[in-house]
Amino acid sequence: MRTIEATTEWTGGGPGLLASRYFSLIGDDALRRFIDPGILSVLDAIFGGRIAGDDLQRVANNLVDLDSLLADKHDRRLVLDLMEEPKRSEMEDRVGNNIAATRHWTESEVREARGFFGLVEEKIVPPPPRTVEDLEPGYGLFEYQRNAVQKILPLLLEDERKAVLHFPTGAGKTRTAMHIVSYFLSVNEPSVVVWLASSKELLEQAVDSFRAGWSHLGNRGIQIGSMWGERTPDLDDFKDGFLAVGLAKGWSTMARTDPDWAVRLSGRTCLVVFDEAHQTVARTYQQVTEELTLNYKCSLLGLTATPGRTWADIDEDGRVADFYSHNKVSLEAPDGDPISYLIDMGYLAKPQFRTMLAESGITLTNKDLSQIAKEMEIPAHILASLTMNKQYVMAVLRAVQELIANEHQRILVFAATVDHAQTLSALLSARNTHALLVLGSTPTRNRERAIREFKSDEERPMVLVNYGVLTTGFDAPQASAAVIARPTKSLVLYSQMVGRAIRGPKAGGTETCEIITVIDPEIPGFGDIAEAFTNWEDIWR
Repeated sequence: MRTIEATTEWTGGGPGLLASRYFSLIGDDALRRFIDPGILSVLDAIFGGRIAGDDLQRVANNLVDLDSLLADKHDRRLVLDLMEEPKRSEMEDRVGNNIAATRHWTESEVREARGFFGLVEEKIVPPPPRTVEDLEPGYGLFEYQRNAVQKILPLLLEDERKAVLHFPTGAGKTRTAMHIVSYFLSVNEPSVVVWLASSKELLEQAVDSFRAGWSHLGNRGIQIGSMWGERTPDLDDFKDGFLAVGLAKGWSTMARTDPDWAVRLSGRTCLVVFDEAHQTVARTYQQVTEELTLNYKCSLLGLTATPGRTWADIDEDGRVADFYSHNKVSLEAPDGDPISYLIDMGYLAKPQFRTMLAESGITLTNKDLSQIAKEMEIPAHILASLTMNKQYVMAVLRAVQELIANEHQRILVFAATVDHAQTLSALLSARNTHALLVLGSTPTRNRERAIREFKSDEERPMVLVNYGVLTTGFDAPQASAAVIARPTKSLVLYSQMVGRAIRGPKAGGTETCEIITVIDPEIPGFGDIAEAFTNWEDIWR
């Protein structure tokens, strides 16, 4: 089942009232109550005055999820209080109770209310069973990925027990690694696999990817743990499972509150995965890694995409290679060029990279620069200021408009904050561009609806704006272009965003793609990472 707005008014028990029609009837002042004030202020500034009328209604149709509002007691009260007679009485007859009551509604009553607003549930009829059918694995690998797993497992089980998996962006490095993770957990019972990464998004992706992989590859029920931000699991009770650890969290815990956490965990850890291998030799992160792998039976798997000149100097690169005992498994291509091979074979789209400058006027303090250098990430307050800045927002919109002018039908936009994503989708809608919005907090039903629409054959440009969604639940291979407006110094995070837009025909994607990175020159590192994607360098030979 899926929820959609009907194209005609409901007739099952009366004419009802379409959601879009409801927004047009309640008036601008009432409609603004459903939209975040911060987003409204940015919209008002860009429109040169109070956004209203058709522009505001398009924004509401994009941002306001009437379906979800009806499911919440307090939000539903606001929706109903704005209705006028006779529609109010008509809905009361339909639902079968006093709609002004604040009591809990049953699922049946909420469903009737959704139906009244034309948010009908469409039945998806499965195809009839076949006598003979092809069976695809639920979490399968391409041939080159399977070959990599076969080559790297022996390295992880030899005396050194260290190796790096080196795949280009978009080649499925995380998915491949989860097969290795699942193998180690399957043959070591009970045991722990620790996944190290630098950002919340990458850690969430790892957890979701493991959950998806283990559901098909696992052999028992196990634990899944999260250790980043404010999340601090009881590690002494974590005996058997997958633990995602933020690098900053791991080091701060070691330095401030629990210096022996990694040593204690090492006794039951069979594999450590480092999601951004070139960071392994940073002093603090190396200590975390070494203490987690104190058990001589524990293996260490590094992951890297290494596009372009991404490491500081050849000596530092050599230290990374030494740390992993010069064991590296890369994608094997007949002509030695993995990128060309993936493009020629249809696994990747042929990409065109370019950057667009957006001078916001934001000045970083020495404290900001120090924090960025230390944590390898842009501070939240800088992102908040940058991404709600008029110049930066307009630059992203220009990038989208250029891609539409270049006849791209499906465009991904990676925003930097929730507010940024909502503002961009609202502005695109106000400008008559069909924009879909997906956030980490978006309900599964609504996320699936947006992605299904994005994947449809409808012949009009669509823009899917997202923030914080790099997980297995988010997959849009139809995208032939992307705007990356999420500043980061993390090569892996940038690679993951790019990877969402360069799926080739064999992966359900397109033959070519275009990537625009919107850069503020005052933000260090981000422009360098973007430019690096036009080059390829490998120091492991």
